[in-house]
Amino acid sequence: MAIQFNESDVAPAPFGLGGQRQRLLTEERVKGTNILLDRWKLGPGGAVEVDVPAKNIAWFQMLEGDAVLDCAGKKAELTESHTGYLPPGTRGILSSKSGATLLYVEIPDAVRFDDNLSSRSAAWRVVDWMREPVLESEHDARKRIYVATPALFGTKAIKAEMIIYPPGTSGSNHHHEGCEHFKYVLSGRSTGYTNEVPHSLGAGDVVYHFDLERHYSSTEGNEDLRFIEFFVPGEFKTVWVDDNRICAWNPTGRNVLGDKPVRDIKAHSSADFVSPQDV
Repeated sequence: MAIQFNESDVAPAPFGLGGQRQRLLTEERVKGTNILLDRWKLGPGGAVEVDVPAKNIAWFQMLEGDAVLDCAGKKAELTESHTGYLPPGTRGILSSKSGATLLYVEIPDAVRFDDNLSSRSAAWRVVDWMREPVLESEHDARKRIYVATPALFGTKAIKAEMIIYPPGTSGSNHHHEGCEHFKYVLSGRSTGYTNEVPHSLGAGDVVYHFDLERHYSSTEGNEDLRFIEFFVPGEFKTVWVDDNRICAWNPTGRNVLGDKPVRDIKAHSSADFVSPQDV
């Protein structure tokens, strides 16, 4: 059965200078997991060391505040609109003048999921997800924004999406084959279903779904439900309970700001790909 808890259930520990870290997904909490999920919080003037081991990769999603990431003299200014990829061996300092909160995911021995990592020397990269294309579901009002894909970060070891459910929206029941999967709720409330068993979801909740576990969500209240879902590896199969509700995503021609996005993504369906590589 899915593992669910709220970030407030996990005690923070001191981290770096003026920082705190909550270890949300660990091998102790989920035996054998390949996903290590942290929530980092930097106080004003805080700084933490970023040190990705040589065989690992990492990904981060800013949640609030602002920060500067400095790796080998290359700097990026970060706000809540930024997501980023850190390839094997990345080292640097993350600092914040006014305070910041972010999710940090690390994948141990990531070459298991992408054998090209061992021969590729990729640079770390930051993306403004608010400039990325918004896709709309063919069957309902859901929206999707990709925040980690082969096209964005050059690896098939991970995949991540931001999903937005307007009020009164329900997704389609499905399961995944060949991946680990978690979701982190950013805002809103919903009833989630795991193997048809209902459970309440709210901001700060983490839900870890095991392979083959059926799941979907329905919104509650008058606020958009927003969550990030993350997959390891990034190539997997999705199976839908109702073939008439197979999830298909169509381009809107705009980003969440209502402007033209920085790139184009073609319409695609989970019936057509194990995992689309051009997103």
